[in-house]
Amino acid sequence: MFCEPQTIILALNIATSCDGSPCPEAYRVVIIPQPLLHTIIFLIEMAVAARLAAKFNTYYAEKPVLTTMVTNAVLGGVADTVAQLITAFNTRRTQTSGDDLISIEIPNLDKEKPPTVGEWGYGRGLPPSFDFERLTRFMAYGFFMAPIQFQWFGFLSRAFPLTKMNPTAPVFKRVAFDQFIFAPFGLACFFSYMTIAEGGGRRALTQKFRDVYLPTLKANFVLWPAVQILNFRVVPIQFQIPFVSTIGIAWTAYLSLTNSSEES
Repeated sequence: MFCEPQTIILALNIATSCDGSPCPEAYRVVIIPQPLLHTIIFLIEMAVAARLAAKFNTYYAEKPVLTTMVTNAVLGGVADTVAQLITAFNTRRTQTSGDDLISIEIPNLDKEKPPTVGEWGYGRGLPPSFDFERLTRFMAYGFFMAPIQFQWFGFLSRAFPLTKMNPTAPVFKRVAFDQFIFAPFGLACFFSYMTIAEGGGRRALTQKFRDVYLPTLKANFVLWPAVQILNFRVVPIQFQIPFVSTIGIAWTAYLSLTNSSEES
């Protein structure tokens, strides 16, 4: 298990008495946020994703559904890690605006007992530690949603086959079906799953749908139609879900930030 060096804390005496000896009643606590664990996990995930990409055709030929599920889980984990990194660095930038360090004056501090994180409440504004439970939720969602996506993309390819005589119209039919049927369903599944997995009940679920579902669906309609036109027109069917999942790293990071901001 990693032990994250989230902060480095220095208790610096900044006052002296008349005879030049340290005064134990005036210290400055300097806090340096270090979201290092976020970065390490991100690099590990990218290494796993690169390995999957290198062997994808081989794995897909043997077990297409399982390969899609694992790929979706890894890319969902990457997306949530990116979201957590964004949150950590945004917190650090906010705290260190105009300075590289955070300085907090604490009176009456015993010089022989340096402060610990959380004492006197000053640790509450630190960058959040890495949330492994949240990462697991996102990876599980991608893993279990993949078979549904697999069947859906297969249905679209059979219902609206591309032909040399008419390669364009079926693409737009696929996009229309995908955006007006599957996209609302997929977002409903996402927010329902996340709310329940976080321990929320009916009231939390109702609030989530009331506050963030429609704005997120509108954002979906801005991004995904163009992506899906390219996907259905150019990308071979075995790569369509990985392509969507790869582009979806930014989208899923957005969903993660949206979901976590609503939760907080």
